[in-house]
Amino acid sequence: MIPRFINISKSRSFFLFGARATGKSTLLQEQLFRPEESYLLDLLDPQLHDQLLAYPNEIHGYIEKPVSEGKFIIIDEVQRVPALLDVVHQLIQRKKAKFALTGSSSRKLKRGAANMLAGRASVYRLFPLLFSELGEYFSLQHALEWGTLPELVEIVEPEEKIRYLQAYSNTYIREEIIAEQIVRKLPPFRRFLDAAAQMNGKIINASRIAADIQTDPSNVRNYFEILEDTLLGFKLQSYHSSIRKRQRQAPKFYWIDTGIARSIVKTLGTPLRPSTSAFGDQFENFIITQIHALLSYQTSQFELSYLQTKDGAEIDLIVERAGEPTLCIEIKSADLVREEQLQNLSQLSADIPKAQPLCLYRGKDSLQFGKVQVEPWEAGIRKFFCPA
Repeated sequence: MIPRFINISKSRSFFLFGARATGKSTLLQEQLFRPEESYLLDLLDPQLHDQLLAYPNEIHGYIEKPVSEGKFIIIDEVQRVPALLDVVHQLIQRKKAKFALTGSSSRKLKRGAANMLAGRASVYRLFPLLFSELGEYFSLQHALEWGTLPELVEIVEPEEKIRYLQAYSNTYIREEIIAEQIVRKLPPFRRFLDAAAQMNGKIINASRIAADIQTDPSNVRNYFEILEDTLLGFKLQSYHSSIRKRQRQAPKFYWIDTGIARSIVKTLGTPLRPSTSAFGDQFENFIITQIHALLSYQTSQFELSYLQTKDGAEIDLIVERAGEPTLCIEIKSADLVREEQLQNLSQLSADIPKAQPLCLYRGKDSLQFGKVQVEPWEAGIRKFFCPA
């Protein structure tokens, strides 16, 4: 198993959220807990799911003995039976039981006003593999073309990779979302997914997407919320020192994995060639999702945003962390960077308080152009985002 960067404490119960196939069950059963330390209830088992959905209190019959033995109770995909959380809450209070609760959607829990254990459980989130987790197995080209879902590491043949990702996007994203009654009308949502994948890393224009897929803009905004709630992507808000003004500029949307997005738009198997716009877009998306995941694994609070002026000058990523300089990051997919290419970054970052302009690129050398620090992307991410 590839060791994961996430650091989960076993001192108390916890939720572990993450999109399907990010490795939640494997992490818990093969990395965090020894076999004798835990007991698993898998709600993807149809028989168990149906039984506990009808009679949540029957969970006692399964876990009474493991709880008395001091084992962690793992409930996989707990959002499928939200009522179980009331029982879990009681057991934590009365018997000091400890639970590891995994889920691939927070939407059903939030919409059903599910018991979120009133702070008695920590909350963690798991993402596809980081480049640093893959180590010697990491290939940038492979990550950009296929993504970094854990199961892909063991698949060698391109045809099998395509089948795996197609099954993921067709079976899970399209079918299970409607099966769980998150979306009631599938055809417009199918059309939305294609548009959202094509807009990966782009500014959301809900009205234009709505016109293209023949639905209302409010549905488009709701669909993006569904992708966030099912942990398949996240929004990057527009930067402004005023929170009020920040809401005026539409956000960008990023899928958590390049392979998932490429599967939906049916570009799997098409090579990405350096120096093309497609390669540059995927490289930028990959870097931002890696930084987002790394920061999410840490306890320090952070905020990510982007900046774009009316004339199109842009900072790809702005990272704000309490007590630290604001990182203004430009992402370049080239292996050479010239000083004149960084003028916008230098000028725009000068207007941001306590800003540190940084360029991440595919080259090998660390450079300095005025106040702009230029770092190879791997070294830069390790330096600024990985704890010492």
